[in-house]
Amino acid sequence: MSGYQVNGGVVEHDEEGYLTDIGQWTKDVADIIAKAENIDMTDEHWEVVNFLRDYYDEYQIAPAVRILVKEMTKKYGKEKGDQKALYALFPYGPAKQACKIAGLPKPTGCV
Repeated sequence: MSGYQVNGGVVEHDEEGYLTDIGQWTKDVADIIAKAENIDMTDEHWEVVNFLRDYYDEYQIAPAVRILVKEMTKKYGKEKGDQKALYALFPYGPAKQACKIAGLPKPTGCV
């Protein structure tokens, strides 16, 4: 088990970089994970991350990309829910990579 160095402490993650305890997530942790994923967090990135965290709080599951696109479109409109736009923000997969930064488990159905 390895971990992210955060504010003098260690936040543990699995071999793929997903947090082992989602309760340890903070914005600082998200910034460190994003940096490890070569992503410079913008307001658009945070919008997706916060959406995912709210979704997880409500449903206790991380959505697969198809559901993420559908729900983002429903909440924010076609432009922000567009799959291409989400891949532009999270090139390694909007559900997979954004969930990792959001401190959530790997979405079901993601390889």
